[in-house]
Amino acid sequence: MDKVSFTRMKDGTKEDYEFLTAHEIDHTKHTAQRLLKALTELDESLSGYQITRLGHSVQSATRAWRDGADIDWIVAALLHDIGDIYAPYNHDEYAATILRPFIREQCAWVVQTHGDFQMLYYGHHLDGFDQHKRERHRGHPYFDDNAQFCERWDQASFDPDYDTLPLDFFAPMVEELFARTPYDPEVIRPGAREPLVNDAVAASRAA
Repeated sequence: MDKVSFTRMKDGTKEDYEFLTAHEIDHTKHTAQRLLKALTELDESLSGYQITRLGHSVQSATRAWRDGADIDWIVAALLHDIGDIYAPYNHDEYAATILRPFIREQCAWVVQTHGDFQMLYYGHHLDGFDQHKRERHRGHPYFDDNAQFCERWDQASFDPDYDTLPLDFFAPMVEELFARTPYDPEVIRPGAREPLVNDAVAASRAA
């Protein structure tokens, strides 16, 4: 079999759906490679900054890595703006949807809402924008994590002179994260908080 027999899903057979399931499982094994390719396409997205959106993404991840962050935080930093091309009005939600099955809940929530937190840095300059939009999330267990994510990594990562690591450096981390079992409770860990900054790890990486 190389194609299913049906033209309407309700007419599919057991063999059809077993065939499709096998194909879909194989397809999911290449998610990391597709995301890495999508990151390179950020070079073609919104211009006007001093670095490209890809440059911003890898610079954010570089800062996370140098802060001693774990793999969940690093990949979250790398992919937090992956939706810029296809979902410019909700790019944060788009990225979080991609990450959520494979990453700690803490990191998924931060990616999902980082757009509200970033407004702190520019909302007061533009009519109709709420500089303090992040306040709607005040009291959330991950509020402080998002504030730190934006302050240390996101808003700071538009510097053309920063010594940014290449995308290839992070590719094995992306592949490792997306090779996880989707929605594994030991990965998602609802309510768990891991620090963004680990001084001991940072020092070992700087050595």
